[in-house]
Amino acid sequence: MLRLFRTLARGAAARAEEDLFDRNALLILDQQVRETRAALERSRQALAASVAGDRAEERRLADVEARAADLETRAVAALQAGRDDLAAEAAEAIAELEAERDAIRTARSRFAAELARIRATVADATRRQAELERGRRLAAAAEAARRLRVSPVPQDRATLQDRATLKEAEATLARLRSLQAEADDTEAALREAEPGADIAERMERAGFGPSARPAPSAILERLRARAEAPREPTA
Repeated sequence: MLRLFRTLARGAAARAEEDLFDRNALLILDQQVRETRAALERSRQALAASVAGDRAEERRLADVEARAADLETRAVAALQAGRDDLAAEAAEAIAELEAERDAIRTARSRFAAELARIRATVADATRRQAELERGRRLAAAAEAARRLRVSPVPQDRATLQDRATLKEAEATLARLRSLQAEADDTEAALREAEPGADIAERMERAGFGPSARPAPSAILERLRARAEAPREPTA
C-alpha cells in the first residue's frame, strides 16, 4: 500500500510539473530564447577573437619569411665578399627563422581546419536561432489568439478571473446595443405622448393650419417657373 501511495505521489508531482509547464510554456520559451541568443553571441565573439588571432599569426609569418629572405640575401653578399664568418652567423639565424616559419605554418594549417568547423557550427546555430525566434513570435501570436477563444478554466480561475474573453465582450456589446435601442424607443414614445403632439400632426395632414414641411406641389411649381423662364442670350 505504501508503495502504491509513493507511486501516486510521483504521478501527481509529474502531472503538476506538466501542468505548470503547459501554463507557462511561452514564458519558459522566452527565457530559453534569451539564453540561446546570449550563448550564440558569446560563440560569435569567440569566433571573432579566433579569426583575429589567426590574422595576427599570418602577419607574424609574413614578417618571419621577410626577415629570413633578407638575411639570405645578406649572407650571399657576405659569401661573395669572403666573409664566411658573417655568412655562418646568418645561416644560423636563417635556420631559426625557418624553423619558426614551419611551426607557424603547421599551427595555422591545424587551426584553419578547426576554424572552419567553428564557422560551420556558428552558422548553423545562427540559422537555428533565427528559426527559433520566428517560431517564438508565431507561438506568442497563437497563444494570444487562443486566449481570446478559450474561456478561463476552473484551475486557472485565480489568475484568469479578471480576463474577459472575446465572447464575453461580444455579449456585453449586444446587451449595450439592446439597452440603447430601448432608450431610443422610450424617447420616441415620450415625444409622441406630449400634449397635442398627435392631434396637431393629424390636423396638419388634413389641411388645417400651416404645414411644417414644404409641400411637393409648391416645389414643383417653382421648378416649372425656372424651366419656363426665358434664357439670357449668350455673347
